[in-house]
Amino acid sequence: MSSIAIIDYGMGNLHSIAKALEHVAGKNRVCVTSARDVIAAADRVVFPGVGAIRDCMAELQRTGLDEVVIDVARSKPLLGVCLGMQALLDESEENNGTACLGIIPGSVKHFKGNIGQEGLKIPHMGWNQVLQRGTHPMWKDIPDGSRFYFVHSYYAVPANNNDVAATTPYGIEFASVIAHDNVFAAQFHPEKSQNAGLGLLTNFVDWNGVS
Repeated sequence: MSSIAIIDYGMGNLHSIAKALEHVAGKNRVCVTSARDVIAAADRVVFPGVGAIRDCMAELQRTGLDEVVIDVARSKPLLGVCLGMQALLDESEENNGTACLGIIPGSVKHFKGNIGQEGLKIPHMGWNQVLQRGTHPMWKDIPDGSRFYFVHSYYAVPANNNDVAATTPYGIEFASVIAHDNVFAAQFHPEKSQNAGLGLLTNFVDWNGVS
């Protein structure tokens, strides 16, 4: 039996993702926590998030959880979700520019002026295809092109193309999943993505952090 910690820093749909993980976790223990020692001791960690990146970074720094996330990314499987994915990069255009955690080189940009196609609404909201790149244990039994649920106005631009694990079309082809060593991070919400999302969470429960 192993433990999965969901980081509670005041921003994220924690109840939904906890319930989804509990559904697939079997005998593994799932806990929602802000305790740094509990997160550090967990076998796997989920880093969720919704809202504005400036508030996200302020809360992480206020609580000291920014350093915890950085340490976790070096040592054990880490699943970033939505804003939790964006916070892993170097910086974001949001809030007139916000420094992020710098775990994965890259930046976060706004769709406005970049989607290049009339009629596309911002935020990008609803179901869309996720086109896998290469192989990864987190894609086990998930068909390429499966649809996941998105809600976001900003998108990740990794500096290294090898860190892009999937893309999604929305005027442009943006990186909807990034993967680097022990980190796998998705712009979509697996907890809202029905069977495909539950499949991804099942794979996370089994993943040992090796890509």
